[in-house]
Amino acid sequence: MVRNPFPLESKVDDELHYFYDAPGTVPGTLKINQNAHPTEVVLIDYNTEGACRVHLNQPEDFTPYMDTPSVSWVDVRGFGNEDFLNRLGATFSLHPLVLEDVVNVPQRPKVEDYDDQLVIIAQMVIPKPNGIGFWREQVSLVLGKTYLLTVQEEPEHDCFEAVRDRIRFSKGTIRERGADYLAYTLLDSIIDGFFPVLEDYGERIEDLENEVVSRPTPKTLDKIHQIRRDLLLLRRAIWPQREAINSLIRDASPLISRDVQIYLRDCYDHAIQVLDMVETYRELASSLMDVYLSSVNNRMNEIMKVLTVFSTLFMPITFIVGVYGMNFKVMPELEWRWGYPAVWLVMLSIEATLAYFFWKRGWFRPSA
Repeated sequence: MVRNPFPLESKVDDELHYFYDAPGTVPGTLKINQNAHPTEVVLIDYNTEGACRVHLNQPEDFTPYMDTPSVSWVDVRGFGNEDFLNRLGATFSLHPLVLEDVVNVPQRPKVEDYDDQLVIIAQMVIPKPNGIGFWREQVSLVLGKTYLLTVQEEPEHDCFEAVRDRIRFSKGTIRERGADYLAYTLLDSIIDGFFPVLEDYGERIEDLENEVVSRPTPKTLDKIHQIRRDLLLLRRAIWPQREAINSLIRDASPLISRDVQIYLRDCYDHAIQVLDMVETYRELASSLMDVYLSSVNNRMNEIMKVLTVFSTLFMPITFIVGVYGMNFKVMPELEWRWGYPAVWLVMLSIEATLAYFFWKRGWFRPSA
């Protein structure tokens, strides 16, 4: 087993980088992270009559379900067992390059046709429990005639629970349709999973708009940078995913019925909506940077205006007291009985005149 020299610490952070094979690496080599979760497999087999859920201990346990008319959904989670994954590839007759794409994450979303199998690589996003940020995970779908193999990196969470409930309780028509409809349903769940994440970012951008105008701080700048970075990750996930779904519609495959292609068009429309929202929020986040800089400049201008007013007010009286602070013996006003009150009267008159002038010019009113 080839160990990844760069262990993942954060899905969102590390997926800015893609891991490449070293020059001369044998095609089909699996790179498994040393912290990968143990591999577990859950089989959901269903038809119009009913559905069953089975935990498979060995990949070969799926063999009896391969040629049955029912639809079999094999959900594999975790990459911790390389031998198990290799046997899984042999059981499903996966090409070594397919198994490499499935295990060596992350891969760019794409669709590849292998005659009797259709391989779909997708990116799934899940909101974090604290409501700040998201997890991003690769989901690989291998569509056969009567089965669908899904491979996920993490066992803890996904966005497929609603699909499992539809199968369990026979909601809608999912148990009356084939494996291609199941693949569409999972893809639709993946795309729809972007919307709650984007709604959260929309609210955060609105809060930041008020913050950058009223009380911008260096922490505000950090928040803007983080949002722009996260939106870039979302764009990198949804852009190629949209093209992958479009290829499923454009390139006819015998594994996808014409009826399901119509449903895929709706999924494609949702992907376009997600991409439009991502682009809109990216523009808003970029404009927040300009607003932040303008707010900081306005605050600096306010400070400079106050300092200028005070300096201007004190400049003439500083000149007067500086003149009468000189140590010359012959200064007539020094011996004058009303000299001190007169100086005060002159200084106060100057201050009042300047204050009236500044008030008429609007300098004492806050900037709009």
